[in-house]
Amino acid sequence: MRRTIIPYNPKLKEYAKQRRKKMTLAEVLLWRQLKQKKMCGHDFDRQRPVDEYILDFFCKELMLASEVDGWTHGFKRHEDEERQRRLEQLG
Repeated sequence: MRRTIIPYNPKLKEYAKQRRKKMTLAEVLLWRQLKQKKMCGHDFDRQRPVDEYILDFFCKELMLASEVDGWTHGFKRHEDEERQRRLEQLG
């Protein structure tokens, strides 16, 4: 089975690094579970640059992105929908 190439944006690398240091409480709690591979043994990255976005959590093996949305996303519905469409196009 051929793996899908995930577009990586090196311009977002430093910003993703900063976001890893400023995770929300919800992100921290989920990361504690994910980093110990408690989700069926799958490996997740946190604050992963993909295309033009930084995903909260990403499992390359499953091609699964997980966003831990806070209150700010209540005002970003259109942007969230556009991000969802773009990520689905990428696989």
